[in-house]
Amino acid sequence: MSKLKDKVAVVTGGSSGIGYAAAKEFAALGAKVIITGRNQTAIDQAVHELGGQVFGIRADAASISDTEKLVEQVRSTFGRVDVLFVNAGVALQEPVGQLTEASFDELVAINFKGAVFTTEKFIPIMNDGGSIIHMTSVSAFTFATGTSVYSATKAALTAYSKTAAVELADRKIRVNTVAPAMTETPAIYKGQFANEEIHTFLKSKFPFKRYGQPEEVAKLVAFLASDDAAFISGGEFTIDGGASVNAVRL
Repeated sequence: MSKLKDKVAVVTGGSSGIGYAAAKEFAALGAKVIITGRNQTAIDQAVHELGGQVFGIRADAASISDTEKLVEQVRSTFGRVDVLFVNAGVALQEPVGQLTEASFDELVAINFKGAVFTTEKFIPIMNDGGSIIHMTSVSAFTFATGTSVYSATKAALTAYSKTAAVELADRKIRVNTVAPAMTETPAIYKGQFANEEIHTFLKSKFPFKRYGQPEEVAKLVAFLASDDAAFISGGEFTIDGGASVNAVRL
């Protein structure tokens, strides 16, 4: 398979989870892939596992100066970018009435401001005809206890993405969003969700009785990155096994 042969792809938050799976899929399809993250050790391990077509650069998505340095490193090494998968994000939960400024600031800084300015800083070195994919969530349009600010950041990124799709159309740069439901990654088993019984209950409420797999999301992202999706822009692609249309039962 060589649908991304000779393409240069950047994956933020690419050292684990969906970002890691997407980097692996991109590389398998022939792309040169740059993954980013905040933890150098995790980046190095991922690069080692993923092989010679994958490169790692440490960058905090919440830091615009880190992003500017990242863009310059990519430009100086690869010259341009064909695919930008803005995947880095955090999921913090606090109920309304108990929101903290620290959690609010972190969610907005990474999920919205970080995603927006990652895109903004990469646009000048994006190839015409390139593809930008933003990771959102079904939480952008379905709501649950504790997700008010998280949902708001994903909805805001969706709105930005649709406007960007219109404004970048003259360069044939496509902008789409991918909105998964719960996906089987290490991140979902932290904090208040560290209890396996909670996940057994939640999975029982999903139509397919399971969570999504990172590799399933990665295949959708890879399709949107490829020329097979050359006429697709401004789209919002849900990948959740029917969970969002069944949300009333959750």
